[in-house]
Formats: sequence, structure tokens, C-alpha cells
Amino acid sequence: MDLTNIVVCSFHTADAYYRGHAEALRSSLSRLGVQHELAEIEKGPDEEWPDICRKKIPFLAEVCERNPGKKVFWIDVDCQLLELPSFVADFSADVIGFQRGFSSPLGIGYRNRTRFWEPCFFGINNTTGGRKFIEDARSLEATANHRATDDYFFEESWRANAHRLSFQLIPSICVSSRANGAVDGLPVFFHFGDSGHVAQFKDKVVQHQQFSDGMPRPSVGERMRVGARRGAKTLERWLPNVAARRLRKVSDAIGLTQVLTGGGADALLAGAGGNLLVGSPHRRRIVEQMMTAAQQGEEDAMNRAFARLTSSTFPTAAETLAKQACDSFLHYARHREGDAVVPVAWWPRPFPGNFGDWLSPLIIAQISGHPVRYVSPTAKSSDPHIISVGSIGRFIKPRSIVVGTGISSTDIALDRNAEYVSVRGPITARLLTECGGPTIESFGDPGALLSRIMPKQRGETNGRLAFVRHFTHARIPVTLPPDVDELDVLVSHPDSIESFVDRLIQYDGVVTSAMHVMIACHSYGVPCALVVFQGFETTVHGTGVKYRDYSLGVGLKNVHEPTPISVDLPRERLWDRLVLEQISDDKLDEIESAVRRGTDMILEQLSSSVVAQ
Repeated sequence: MDLTNIVVCSFHTADAYYRGHAEALRSSLSRLGVQHELAEIEKGPDEEWPDICRKKIPFLAEVCERNPGKKVFWIDVDCQLLELPSFVADFSADVIGFQRGFSSPLGIGYRNRTRFWEPCFFGINNTTGGRKFIEDARSLEATANHRATDDYFFEESWRANAHRLSFQLIPSICVSSRANGAVDGLPVFFHFGDSGHVAQFKDKVVQHQQFSDGMPRPSVGERMRVGARRGAKTLERWLPNVAARRLRKVSDAIGLTQVLTGGGADALLAGAGGNLLVGSPHRRRIVEQMMTAAQQGEEDAMNRAFARLTSSTFPTAAETLAKQACDSFLHYARHREGDAVVPVAWWPRPFPGNFGDWLSPLIIAQISGHPVRYVSPTAKSSDPHIISVGSIGRFIKPRSIVVGTGISSTDIALDRNAEYVSVRGPITARLLTECGGPTIESFGDPGALLSRIMPKQRGETNGRLAFVRHFTHARIPVTLPPDVDELDVLVSHPDSIESFVDRLIQYDGVVTSAMHVMIACHSYGVPCALVVFQGFETTVHGTGVKYRDYSLGVGLKNVHEPTPISVDLPRERLWDRLVLEQISDDKLDEIESAVRRGTDMILEQLSSSVVAQ
């Protein structure tokens, strides 16, 4: 494969968001040994996203002019190349790229889409046809007065030139969101980044029309919800910190966050990425009924719903994951008549559940000795509840009893009226005082108590490393060394969590991109390395403050923050990255005391409420 005749180009505006992506892209292209031109462009005072996008056309044409003998690829700056496979680098057609929507040849052309190409990653050959294609797009962009994005001008040139062009479609399975690992020798080499502007401006720019009716589209409600969610993210990005905090606070208070995140239908979300369950509305309603029954501890009702779901056909993979989550909800919520049930808010998705988030019901149930009822963190609620493990400080409400909760970013507001027993660490505590809340000096993530509620003896280890990804990294294709085994972080039932811990402590060390897996290692005294994958530094939500907050909160010798590594793990010196830390007994006493105070407070409130009735 000859990389000397290839140039990859892109540009970005001067804001921190896109600059950060540009630095990550530049780093990955340098690692791959690919010549690249990444430029920072100035955004005029009256320019908006569509105006910036159309600049892609003349920019790409100019790079082609400067490199007449080379193939020129455009890549959107918030996307990533994990590698550049030979079938892409050595393409001989006039143009190469993904079909619109990363669809397959079964939907080729305009059957489902109004445009042919997905130009987030697009190659122009140094052929007569390839260069005419980009030149015609540039001429049209220079003379067009209507408002349009680059997609429009690419499509116009494609329609004018397609009869004379050769082209190559890249299989959709090569996109990280479409496949897990290599399939039949095809590498997963492209990671798509969605800046969220498309929905905001879709009706304000010129659009092409479909040539035929095509296949069924998502419902109007779902399109509105997805569009609103993207628009909200875009608005937050452009607002100053104070205004963004207020926007989030209003959204949370009125229940809008519940709608935008799909939290009003937890049963409809499953899978490693929280994908919507597909299928008939009837089956979705059954799953929702099953989930509601499980969360209320109603085993018979849950089993009846599941029996209806499986009466005519096998459950889908997503429905199976939802059933596993139901079993976990039911385990914690199952109770006898007259039992006090502790309401606890935690993040339950992606189904069947993320290890770190599901430590909340595990720890609260174990220490309180009472069943636990799930409370959605995003739902509007005025009832008392505990909020504990996780970076969900944003969702603290006036009636929350806060025990060890943390934040993932300081660009939020913490509710000053809640009852604070402890927080994860000093960074969360400082933000709380800035928001007018009380001064809290009791720190520690309750996840650190895992070794106390599941005491285990770590005997002779197996001479190998365990590798555990954060669930948002699940689809990143990685190469494992021969002495490394991968463990799945998606566990929620106490039996599954215990099995996960049993396996974890058998290893000489653990390499992970999941913070609560690291916390479990610190609880049991297992050498651990916290990592993040180069080019994917922003996939875990937040700004990274949670790692420092945790480290300082439990008084570790080191401040543990993720170290960027490549996806080719055999190239990395993983054993050399391991660090042995163990949380002190004094700190575990402090954290356990805080959890007990929190559970005593909620039980007292529940008792008072029963007496009042």
C-alpha cells in the first residue's frame, strides 16, 4: 500500500470543541503516516453552520489543485480514521465513499435517500473524472445564491457527472457504529462524529427530493425527539457556561430531559449503545409493561408480560437485553407486604446495565437491608429518594438525599436545596458551594465499598491481564495481545456483578477505560491502568474532572486520569502502565458511614410519611 500519493484534508472553526477534535484527528493521521492538511478557518460574525459547511467545496478543490498527482480525501474534523485499509488507499475509481446514511447496496441510489453520498469521508482520485466532479461542484457553489450545504453541491455535481464516473462504495460494516470487530477481512476503520447541527438547519437549506417513495421512515415523534436532542446539544455548545447551566436546569426541572433522553420509556432502550427497540408498537408496549412491573417488584405481572412477548416468536436481541434488565430491577424491588422500599435514582442504561451505575442499588440494598425501587434520574419528581453512585449530580433534585454522587463536568448547576450527606470529591463539593449549596467535607465514591459488601480473598493470580472497556467504547475495533482477556462491563444483576468481580481479581492486573472498574480494582487491591483510546477521548461523557474528583475524594497516592493508547494493544506496554492502589480502611469507614446516614434518613422520611397518612 502506497501512502505517499494520498492527502487527507479537513478544516475546523476556532472554538474549543472543534479544535479538540482537530488535534485528535491530526494525532491519528500522524500515527498512520498519512500526509494531511488540517486548517483552522475563521467564522464570520453572521455566518452559521450551513455557511461554514459549503466552504468544504472550494477548500477540497484547492487541496486537489495543490496536489495534482495525489488522491485527496476529505474527512469531517469530528470523525476519525482508525486505520486506512489498502482497498481504500489504493482505490482506482474516480470517487470513493460511503453511501448516504451508511446504508448497504440493498438501498442503493435514491431508494431511501435524497442524496447518493455520505460526504463525511470522501475520496477524489487524480483522474479526469474525479477532478471534473470536484471542479463542477466548486463552480456551482461559487455561483449559487440559495442557501445550501456541501451535500447539496456534491449531489448536483454527482447527478451531472455520474454517467461518466466510476465509483466505489465503502461497505457500511467498516463504520464503528455498524459493526463490532472485523468481518470477513473487512476492518472497522472509520468512526463517525455527529456535531448535531443537521437537524437544526435541515429546513433552512435547499434539499433534494427523493426519486421514489422508498421505505418506511421513522415516526414523526421519533424524528422530532432526535432533532430536539441534537438541537439542544448544539445550543448548549454555543452558549456561555452560565447560560448553558440555566438551560440544563430548566430542562431537568420541567421534565424535558426525560423526553430528550428517552427516559420516559426506559423499556424501549437496550443494547450496548442504547438503541431503540424495533418491532411493532404492540411488542414495544409489552416490553414497557414488563419493565414497569419489574421496577415495582411485581414478578407475576412481569412474567405474564414476557410470556405474551414470547408466545408467537423468539425475542429479539434487544428484547432479551431488556428482559435481563427486568430481572435485575425485580431482584432489588421484590418485597413483602409492609416492607419499606428505598427509592434510589441511578442510570440503568444501556441494558442489561452498566457495572458502575448498578452499584447504586447493590450497595444501598446491602447496607440498608431493604428492597430498592428504581427512580428515573431524569424524571420530574418531588418524592424523596437517594442518589448515589455515578456522575449524575446534574439530576439532583430538592428532595434528593445525596450520598457520594459526582459530576462529569463543572458546566452544570447542582441543586442547593437537596440533602447532602457526602459527595464524590472536592471538585463536586466546590461546585456545590459555587451554586449556593452547603459546604460538604465528607468525600468518597460508594463504589469503593464493593470489597466490603462482597468480601473476596485474592489468591494466586493467573499471570494474565484483564481488559475492560467503558460501554461507549464497545464498538471500537481493538487488537488484543495474547496474554490479555476481555471482560464485558455490561452487568447489572448481583449474581452477574459478583461473577464479574470473581473473574477480575483472578488477574495480575486490569487495563480499563471504565472508571468504576478502576474503583473496584482500588477496592480489592488489584493493579490497574486507566486508559482511553486515541481519537476517542471525548466518547465518555464529560470533561474528565470525575477521575481527579474520585482520586482526591478517596485520598489515593496518585491522581488517576486516562492515558491515551492506540487500538493496537500489542504495541502498547500495558504491563508497565499498571499501578497498585488500595483505598484505606479509614476512608472505607467514612464512606460506609455516609451511606448508612443516607439510608437512615430516607427510611425515617418514609416512616414519617406512612404515619402522616
